[in-house]
Amino acid sequence: MGKPITVIRDHSHIEQGLEALAALDPRLSAIIEVAGPVPLRLQEPGFAGLASIVVSQMVSKASAAAIWGRITAAGPVTAESYLAHDPAVVATFGLSRAKAATLVGLSTAISENSLDLESIGRMDPRDAITALTRLPGIGPWTAEVYLMFSAGHADIFPSGDVALQASVAHAFSLEARPSSKKLAELAEIWSPWRSVAARLFWAYYAARMRRDVTPLP
Repeated sequence: MGKPITVIRDHSHIEQGLEALAALDPRLSAIIEVAGPVPLRLQEPGFAGLASIVVSQMVSKASAAAIWGRITAAGPVTAESYLAHDPAVVATFGLSRAKAATLVGLSTAISENSLDLESIGRMDPRDAITALTRLPGIGPWTAEVYLMFSAGHADIFPSGDVALQASVAHAFSLEARPSSKKLAELAEIWSPWRSVAARLFWAYYAARMRRDVTPLP
């Protein structure tokens, strides 16, 4: 299985994690077989990565993709560039008032050096989540997903994610979808590879429910 890692950077780490998870919890062997390829889903850390996660929390995946497309078409997706947009341009993105305020607050914090996403990515996950959730509009789920997919943390499980709750319930034949607290307790056995376990259960959900899922709080 090799030595546990703290940062996921490539598909070899996913394979290493899956092997370790099967040893930690033999029930997962069948789930790994059903799930098929487990995506890496890494993106660059920084404003663009966190902003894309904020935008992804829309009513539909199509709406989120359309909004993100308009944001990226407007110019470089950096904190400074976002703040420089004319309000009339921002209004064309299609963001809700709450999401628009979150992105302005995020870009302002980065531009004023009160938020350093690079150093946050190197923090202990609990401290990093605390730092990120101090920002208005950034909740635990957003912080966890950013740390997983941008910073590459290996041991995070976003237990508030609806698809993860449904996937675990289906995989283990639970009578009801577990609460966020209950799912966090169930996921403890998969440490220090909980980020790979989360990817596995998203892949399992996609395979079993025939839906192209993305993380959703």
